[in-house]
Amino acid sequence: MKRIAPLACALAALVAAGCGGGGGGSATTAGSGPVTVQNTKVQVVGGGGEVAGFSPAAIYRQYSPGVVTVISVLPGGGGGGLFGGGTGAEEALGSGFVLDGSGDIATNAHVVTSGTGASIKRASQVYVQFPDHNRVPAKIVGDDPNADVALLKVSPAGLKLTPLPLGNSANLIVGSPVAAIGSPFGEEQSLSVGVISAVNRSITSLTSFDINNAIQTDAAINHGNSGGPLLNARGQVIGINSQIKSTGGGGEGVGFAVPVNTVRRSIGQLKRDGKVSYAYIGVSSVDLYPQLAQRLGIDARTGALVAKVEPGSPAAQAHLRAGTSVITFEGDSHIPKGGDAIVAVDGKPVRGSTDLGNLVASRDPGTKVALSVVNGHNHRTVTVTLAPRPASATP
Repeated sequence: MKRIAPLACALAALVAAGCGGGGGGSATTAGSGPVTVQNTKVQVVGGGGEVAGFSPAAIYRQYSPGVVTVISVLPGGGGGGLFGGGTGAEEALGSGFVLDGSGDIATNAHVVTSGTGASIKRASQVYVQFPDHNRVPAKIVGDDPNADVALLKVSPAGLKLTPLPLGNSANLIVGSPVAAIGSPFGEEQSLSVGVISAVNRSITSLTSFDINNAIQTDAAINHGNSGGPLLNARGQVIGINSQIKSTGGGGEGVGFAVPVNTVRRSIGQLKRDGKVSYAYIGVSSVDLYPQLAQRLGIDARTGALVAKVEPGSPAAQAHLRAGTSVITFEGDSHIPKGGDAIVAVDGKPVRGSTDLGNLVASRDPGTKVALSVVNGHNHRTVTVTLAPRPASATP
């Protein structure tokens, strides 16, 4: 049975194998001293914006000092591990990376929280360990379970910080080389390389809403890589390693990273507000494509075919209609029939469910949007006032 798993490493089960990664059983605070910020770059060979070579060794040398190990004490569990037994707490380990010289660090939300949806709880203690084995306490500035992103803060006093530059995940090319750095199974500062094996994937967040535009890679990532950076040939962060798809629980060549443009949005709002707001329309949908549109008699080629409308949602208030029956078409036995198809949002075409999710999520709650809707040969425009996204998606 296939399963998609987050990559945080439960230390209680692995501490005997050295998953703690050094530092003994105590947290070490940094001494006083000036902050040293290294702004480093991977040398780019060639011109015209093209990278002529991919040097994992150069990327590792320049940027691995900015990749950290994140150790969290989470509520629940059986105790034991790094911080003593019998506490009713569980210790977990993941990765992260330095954002700036003031001590901001990015990681996955699931590295510093437990639970899902409305039951998510933050870690009671978080520590960040640097490659030079400085281990310091960290504050959770905020977490975004919808994007699986968290922002941590450490005091920069006495630390040598190497910020990693953020790239752009909008126009990634399948086959481009990538490097992942992190702490798989507690093995700190581990490098693996591969390529972008697919783009525009959807992975499930801690709220069960989809994280769209995820990056698929065959670079080896495993439990403990969570929160670590996925880097392009220039050493720029293009994603945060977050999940693996596996039949046996280990890395099997199919890993997923939250795209950096999503991360950038989350970090910006977490810095400003300590939380991230997402808009919500309240529909479940399936992709509409030309052959299916012809079969259903819908006067459109692409769109998001409404399968379900959540009661009391903006979509319900705007009288959007879900399919009234289900048919089987081209091997899919869950095709809704008789409902609306959303084909544009504020004039921007919707080619499928992912487009609809992206266009809605890019707006703020309270925003009014115009939906272009087709039902059969009937075209209409529906105005919807977007609501805040609930704590978890309806199954």
